[in-house]
Amino acid sequence: MKDDNIRAALFMMLGTGAYTINDVFLKLLGSELPMFQILFLRGLVVTLFFGVLLWQVRDQMTGLARKDMGLVVLRSLAEAAAAYFFLHALFNMPLANLTAILQVIPLTVALAAFVVLKEPLGWRRMSAIMIGFCGVLLIVRPGAEGFTVYSLSALMSVAMITIRDLATRMLGRSMPSVMVAFTASCGVMLFGGLGSLTEIWAIPSALGWIWLLGATGFIIAGYYFVILAMRVGELTFAAPFRYAALLFALVAGWLVFDEWPDALTFIGSGIIVATGIYTLYREGKMRRIARLNAQAG
Repeated sequence: MKDDNIRAALFMMLGTGAYTINDVFLKLLGSELPMFQILFLRGLVVTLFFGVLLWQVRDQMTGLARKDMGLVVLRSLAEAAAAYFFLHALFNMPLANLTAILQVIPLTVALAAFVVLKEPLGWRRMSAIMIGFCGVLLIVRPGAEGFTVYSLSALMSVAMITIRDLATRMLGRSMPSVMVAFTASCGVMLFGGLGSLTEIWAIPSALGWIWLLGATGFIIAGYYFVILAMRVGELTFAAPFRYAALLFALVAGWLVFDEWPDALTFIGSGIIVATGIYTLYREGKMRRIARLNAQAG
């Protein structure tokens, strides 16, 4: 199990690193192509990829619950909205700042699960969530000169991803993961296609095509490695390594875009990471206790 957990941690870091490189390519591509065109072109390739995988497991698609189909649609809509707000923020704010804000998602999901699904949430995790939100405030600084509509876009992306992940938690075990990924990519592709009707399409340069292919390849790689991380080892061990994304974003932002966060952003990021890791630890501990109680009963 120890070796499996080490492999899971490695896969999680590879996955988060791949997602960050995808973000770098998208940010570069934003100087050449309109946002909706990017969403459509990347979504088209990703949808084709997951469509092939879905065809291979088509025999598992019988007997899907109507409730699950509704949740999949909700999840896909939230995914499309999250992609829009994320790109709106990505094209206009430092990569590391945006990545740091997104690290609060485990906290928002835990809070949403408590409110909507009535999952238990003790005072320790609730306190960690509130402290984590203070870390977010240090980064976005509402009312300060650096607070812009792009900061709001980042927060809206967090809200949409929270809805997406909450819908994912509510899905039944019979729903194949590849079906969830396929419908989500379809939602983003269709949203991008409709939005692109309002834009003037541009022809990418040779370098632009490389960036587009890079973004597409790395987002698929990110999905693949994160799934491997979840299946190889214990999720409670591997999950904290998702915060490696912040380190990747710091290095990429500095090397590629000559961006470097200020002191308050570093402090806020540290608070978010610390409270996020603690929340994941407490959640894993409570699940183990519940499992042991169920076995004893």
